Amino acid sequence: MTTTPTTPDALTERAPSPIDTIAETYMTQYATLDPLAATTMGIAGHDHEMTDHSPAGHAARAELTRSTLQALDGAAPTDEIDQITLAAMRERLGLGLELHESGELLRDLNNIASPVQNLRDVFDVMPTGDVEAWSNIAARLNALPFAVDGYIESLRLAASTGAVAAVRQVDEAARQAEELADPATSFFTTFVTGTAVDAVLDDSAACSLVRAELEHGATAARGAYATLAAFLRDELSPQAPTEDAAGRERYALWSRAFLGATVDLEETYRWGLEELARVVAEQEAVAAQIAGPGATVADAVAKLDEDPAGTLHGTDALQAWMQATSDAAIEALDGTHFDIPVPVLTLECRIAPTQNGGIYYTGPSDDFSRPGRMWWSVPPEVTTFNTWREKTTVYHEGVPGHHLQIGQAVFQRATLNTWRRLACWTSGYGEGWALYAERLMADLGFLDDPGDRLGMLDGQRMRAARVVFDLGVHLGLEAPEEWGGGTWDADKGWEFLKANVNMPEAFIRFEWNRYLGWPGQAPSYKIGQRLWEQTRDAAAAEAAAKGEEFDLRAFHARALSMGALPLDVLRTAFAG
Repeated sequence: MTTTPTTPDALTERAPSPIDTIAETYMTQYATLDPLAATTMGIAGHDHEMTDHSPAGHAARAELTRSTLQALDGAAPTDEIDQITLAAMRERLGLGLELHESGELLRDLNNIASPVQNLRDVFDVMPTGDVEAWSNIAARLNALPFAVDGYIESLRLAASTGAVAAVRQVDEAARQAEELADPATSFFTTFVTGTAVDAVLDDSAACSLVRAELEHGATAARGAYATLAAFLRDELSPQAPTEDAAGRERYALWSRAFLGATVDLEETYRWGLEELARVVAEQEAVAAQIAGPGATVADAVAKLDEDPAGTLHGTDALQAWMQATSDAAIEALDGTHFDIPVPVLTLECRIAPTQNGGIYYTGPSDDFSRPGRMWWSVPPEVTTFNTWREKTTVYHEGVPGHHLQIGQAVFQRATLNTWRRLACWTSGYGEGWALYAERLMADLGFLDDPGDRLGMLDGQRMRAARVVFDLGVHLGLEAPEEWGGGTWDADKGWEFLKANVNMPEAFIRFEWNRYLGWPGQAPSYKIGQRLWEQTRDAAAAEAAAKGEEFDLRAFHARALSMGALPLDVLRTAFAG
């Protein structure tokens, strides 16, 4: 399978095909069934609505998936773009149906990416620029009790079959829900009374009505989270197992879902150990450059952390540095290593309203009226930041990482249908690309400073370590003697992470809990990077076999123009 390269400066309008029509119909219906996803993708018209998280809601979305797959079975591709769309939709929708039928979606609960968090996080990407936007927010806040009641119904049904998240996840989710329920600490309390509201709503009668609905909605949202916290604490936690491991069957399914590829899990575990050792050796070589011969990585870190020139004080300084670093990367890369579409040249760097320590990216809306944004969630106790650690993070979240990959896909309106541009997402593709982008920036000379390079390697080491941790713990594999021998478990994994993740203990604890509760997701970054590199190397080998020079810039342009495909589909597209 092949596809025609498409560059951002020369997009030729492509006539929609019958397969595109099926995809567009699916998107229209899906946005109605999952308004929160519509908002996240930037699809207008659903910001006032709420997703049904009940078993009935899940069943309705599954039925849409089944009918779409049936329609695709009778559709013939008209060109190479159609071939990729057909393969990608069958894989993504097919896996979504597998997850539904296995009961995985009903039991969805963890410390980072379940409805507990998503029902709050959606408000970060909702428009706030006019009265209608705040009216939509008020409507959605007031609908939160409906969403939580449906979610509890799903968790209760899953529990009746013995499908309950580990008690560690249930108790952490209950703690988060209690925080959102507490008027003194709740996001909802400050969200509806902040300066963003005052900038739009005046003292008119209409605005006063919206303000009243916002206050009522905040109360409703806090009450909904209080209900959720009580259910998790009093009903679900006593039923929850103490065992953290997902087991092979569940893990294999989630691995395919996150990668869009099937990998040999044991071979991947062994590779993770080898990759970790390789990255550590590279780190040690760079540490010697920073702190002198014989210096350890810890010695180099201490020296870098003591350097005032690389230390930022306060979130205002952090935000300004993020923006300046991102802007410089975009300017340097555009027209040299990438052709960046004009709307994608804009990336906003923001401090997140939450304080859990996460760093993440949210994509642009369909029409780019909402730009792509890099968010930094800073814990209240963290007041200083070291740039050597984080330059590679800006490249990961921004350009050439997530912002370029996601923004360029959204931009492909002339050639790709809405599903391909906005909804087709594979963690292994997107997160694998972002890690690939970090290493690419080192190869291009943007991380030649030893401190910046150590920061890149620091991140690569963490990602390699969690391949080992995730596969080892969830599959019950054998741990190396240096990490305690015997079978991996959560406690051995904790000591292993502390030795390989150069972050504050509170961050490591959060990540440890994340890996335990979200099987297969964390390794998709490093495994995705591996599959990206294998795809690139295979394309280079094919060019060499033909006596042609491999064009890396063209490879990147072609790959990014396809959208966030399942990685097996990406590899097939390049295999010819």
